[in-house]
Amino acid sequence: MHSKINFLFRFFLSTLILFFCQSSFALNNPELLPEINTPVLDLAKTLSPNQKEILENSLREFENESGWKIKYLSQFESTPGLAIKDYWSLDETSLLVVADPRGGNLLNFNVGDAYFSFLPRLFWVELQTRYGNQYYVSDHGEDGAVIDAINSVKICLEKGGCQVVPGLTEEQYFWTLCTSILGGLVAGFSAAPRKEKEIISISFLALLSPLWAMLFGVFGMAPIITRTSEILPIVKNGLAFSAAAIAGYLLSQTLFSRNKEITKFK
Repeated sequence: MHSKINFLFRFFLSTLILFFCQSSFALNNPELLPEINTPVLDLAKTLSPNQKEILENSLREFENESGWKIKYLSQFESTPGLAIKDYWSLDETSLLVVADPRGGNLLNFNVGDAYFSFLPRLFWVELQTRYGNQYYVSDHGEDGAVIDAINSVKICLEKGGCQVVPGLTEEQYFWTLCTSILGGLVAGFSAAPRKEKEIISISFLALLSPLWAMLFGVFGMAPIITRTSEILPIVKNGLAFSAAAIAGYLLSQTLFSRNKEITKFK
């Protein structure tokens, strides 16, 4: 009962915080905006002065070269609200990156319609969950989360678009490794001979191919191929799949032979 009360309290508190974070944009506080137009408005002080200067120059240069406008706003207790739209002349080619530590996720994105032709909506979901989650912010800091997220967008725009966020995190690779091993075990068990003088059960291997091929190909290899050009993770997962398949094959043979002996004994 006590745990349920704690859960309801945390849910109510997080909902209340999210409401105030979203409603803050309904305000209009142009007095918070500097007279000189800058692509970085760091009200929450997430960046050091040196980082802020580097990011300002980088975003200005990127806009001049590509035409894509990327703006960064951090807020905590104060926010310019709707005044930010006219200040930066936000349009379909504009991306507003908002950092607000009051919510469960640090990052939010106000994406212009022109971006969706190159970066689909799932890209922004993955971008937010990868760099804005509490674990990433704890390990890399708010400044690291913001800069890494902006750099990912710039890299994708420079290469003509991305379906997924580039780069492979340790958590993502660990997941692909686990699914590769599981796929190998399924393939090994299905390939074990079920008849006398049979070395590999082609029929069972083909029957279960949708399962082990999806585990190894879709979940084990595709996330790596689509996010990085490194060969080492592919080699590791391939070896893990092969080793697991051999282990599954040998283990299944042992189990089948024991079952045969038990059946003969009966």
